[in-house]
Amino acid sequence: QVQPVESGGGLVQAGGSLRLSCAASGRTFSTNAMGWFRQAPGKEREFVASISWTGGSILYADSVKGRFTISRDNAKNTVYLQMNSLKPEDTAVYYCAARRGPDSRSSDLAYDYWGQGTQVTVSS
Repeated sequence: QVQPVESGGGLVQAGGSLRLSCAASGRTFSTNAMGWFRQAPGKEREFVASISWTGGSILYADSVKGRFTISRDNAKNTVYLQMNSLKPEDTAVYYCAARRGPDSRSSDLAYDYWGQGTQVTVSS
């Protein structure tokens, strides 16, 4: 079992940057694909980015391509989301998720373990 715990959220001005971290406990972390999702007030949860267990397969939502970068450090059981050129529409609670399988997926149904979320607020 893997338990993700997010950190790094906060308040930032438009155009700024934040790096989210997700520390995941569990002996199988290095074989789990990981993903980031977000949910804005009044909206459904949406996919942001995902990374396979080797880091060799990465997916991004179109809305964040070229601005966000997902990466992982299996030695530290941690996955990161570097967010640059932030926009007010990026404001949301960001969730880290782990799936039992090794391959990268964009559907939240593919993920088995979820963190509590961290708030990201981008002011205009």
